[in-house]
Amino acid sequence: MILLIDAGNTRVKWRVVAAAEPLQALDEGALARDRLAALTAVRSRHPGLRRAFGCNVAGAEVAAVIARACTGLALDWLRPSAACCGVRNLYEDPARLGADRWAALIGAHRLHPHACLVVSAGTATTVDLLAADGDFLGGLILPGVELMQQALAHGTAQLPLAEGRFTPTPRRTVDAIRSGCLQAQAGAVERMFRQIAGEPQALCLLGGGAADSFAGLLEIPLRRVDNLALSGLGALAAAHDGH
Repeated sequence: MILLIDAGNTRVKWRVVAAAEPLQALDEGALARDRLAALTAVRSRHPGLRRAFGCNVAGAEVAAVIARACTGLALDWLRPSAACCGVRNLYEDPARLGADRWAALIGAHRLHPHACLVVSAGTATTVDLLAADGDFLGGLILPGVELMQQALAHGTAQLPLAEGRFTPTPRRTVDAIRSGCLQAQAGAVERMFRQIAGEPQALCLLGGGAADSFAGLLEIPLRRVDNLALSGLGALAAAHDGH
């Protein structure tokens, strides 16, 4: 069995899979970054674990905590490459692409082998274009919904950090802030989708902890799907075993 780990800015998602194709998910969950020691309980539930494979955008300290929890397992961290599992990385410097985005693109291509927009809405929102032939064409990174709201509160003297609600015509400041941040997310996604809208079966794959906050605003073909990065990590682990 393999322990797959997606260490993000807010949470660490994990999945236990069988080591052979098809990669059956045996267990999965998510942990706050200050609760990573709980990975040892995951190991206790699955004594057949031999390997751990992950992507990490949370930094060296989180990686070190995970490594301690995975003591005794062969632990590898994903490094983006120019091509793998049918996906070609057209980043100017492929190694500079975020490992979580690379894993999610591979997961997306396995799930939907047509043109798609891969959106992960978390602390940051990433919006990545993937062609039907597997070419990653490029993408956006923008502050996530909550980060946008915090930036307005911290960067201005008069705008509060308060709970507002979405409305098409906001008439309270808190609603104007909330609605503006949600419209910004939806607008960025829809503008990027225009580039593949004419492709057969083009689809937006939307995941992440903040996805539901603006999913209802999107007027494009849409599928809600979480943990694409873990799916991609599973495909990469299987490809590595195949070699």
